[in-house]
Amino acid sequence: MSQPAFPNDATATLALQGPAGALETIVEAAEAPVRDAIAIVCHPLPTDGGTMHNKVVTMAARALRESGIATVRFNFRGTGASEGSFDQGRGEADDLRAVAAWVREQRPRARLWLAGFSFGSYITLKCANELHPGMVISIAPPAAGRNWDFSTIAPPPCPWLVIQGEEDEIVDPQAVYAWLDSLAPEQSMELVKMPETSHFFHRRLMDLRGAIKNGIKPYLPPTTEGAPLA
Repeated sequence: MSQPAFPNDATATLALQGPAGALETIVEAAEAPVRDAIAIVCHPLPTDGGTMHNKVVTMAARALRESGIATVRFNFRGTGASEGSFDQGRGEADDLRAVAAWVREQRPRARLWLAGFSFGSYITLKCANELHPGMVISIAPPAAGRNWDFSTIAPPPCPWLVIQGEEDEIVDPQAVYAWLDSLAPEQSMELVKMPETSHFFHRRLMDLRGAIKNGIKPYLPPTTEGAPLA
């Protein structure tokens, strides 16, 4: 299976070749002025119903596109139309690596950004130091959970925005704050604590949109002035 070309259309659904078979992928173009970056946005835990259509994921992608950054969302293996089966985070990290390699091959001039929600933030952080993104956005990282090993997660080598609901019923916010304090990241890290906000940002999605747009504003790359990111 050969890899498809990166689309120039506003929205395109693709099947990328991943390590375990096809990966269902959606590419969406940025709003003007277009920035010299492409963000991959990763979804929450597939075994709990997480997909690339999750409302937190789609809102995060919307905020990025409104800031001038094209987005790539994909379903991890075994989710939606993606082939394979769930692999406890190991194979899912390989899926992200494959999508990132495709983006960089197709758009070598564009800066790669990584964003993830819950399990998706674990996968992006797991891969960040080898993928060397220009920005990482972590929404409700499950650092307090017993299922995912955050002890080996190092701060990403780039600006890092962390957004955490203070009434998260799935991830203990205080444990997330303690984990972040233990890292002492050398790079710029901003923590946004959202009061009265649950794990899935019920009734707070527009606030999440604003937090993302405000948090990434200092790090937005130059505009492309309409030129394709080839």
